[in-house]
Amino acid sequence: MAAPIAPTFTNLNRFRGKVALVTGGASGIGRGILEELCREGAAVGFADLDPESQNFADELNAQGHKVHAWIGNLEDEDFCKNFVDGAAEHFGRIDYLVNNAFSFTAKSHDATEADWHRSMFVGPVAYARLLSTAAPHMQKNGGGAVVNISSISAFIAQPHRWTYNAAKGAVHNLTKCMALDYAEAGIRVNSISPGWIWTRETLNAANLDGGGPEKWDSIWGEYHMLARCGHPVEIARPVLFLLSDDASFITGTDLPVDGGYQGMGPEGLGRTTVIAGTE
Repeated sequence: MAAPIAPTFTNLNRFRGKVALVTGGASGIGRGILEELCREGAAVGFADLDPESQNFADELNAQGHKVHAWIGNLEDEDFCKNFVDGAAEHFGRIDYLVNNAFSFTAKSHDATEADWHRSMFVGPVAYARLLSTAAPHMQKNGGGAVVNISSISAFIAQPHRWTYNAAKGAVHNLTKCMALDYAEAGIRVNSISPGWIWTRETLNAANLDGGGPEKWDSIWGEYHMLARCGHPVEIARPVLFLLSDDASFITGTDLPVDGGYQGMGPEGLGRTTVIAGTE
């Protein structure tokens, strides 16, 4: 499995004195985002469903970071509110929100009402609830920035994924509506659409199919121009860019971080490759 490219530059003070909220912050993409925020000086509150996530928060605090965990289900409206308001009280402010946690419910004609409910409520509905609660806290500081984690699945058809793709598609347009409504308040809202990333879900899929990442990275990489799957940190760095003042004139925009997935047609990597002008 190809390793991500190491950063050549990191501004360790870029988020110092700022407070970020991250949902699903103990694993996968959310964990990568949380770790990068800590590395660049932010205090971070995160929400996660797994009670063991508290151990992760304890480890980061022992390293000198400022992290606090809220354990609960984002399907619960009260938990969403308590997470945001609790973080504002604990840290004294909120500057950034990363809506990352999402139900990976992949069903089609067999989807039950419960499947549809969880897809939407641990997804775009939770994203909306969290921003609605966080926005007043951001306005006290003169504004803020939000990144919603969307997906390539918001833009394409995939087999047996009515629930997941519909919910991610909702995130895409929700982001634009949020950006429009909060622009006057100084709150920028953007989204990022990852390609195939090595998270718990993709690792589980690799294990089910046998062979692990060493086998499947190159096979699934055929869907991407870069011929590999991505790593959580490769999503985290663009997220931090969109949160930062470097992206001060960017809002209502989706940034594909997909290794060229959306730009590649059905011919894929089976095409004749041109390298350095030689076929």
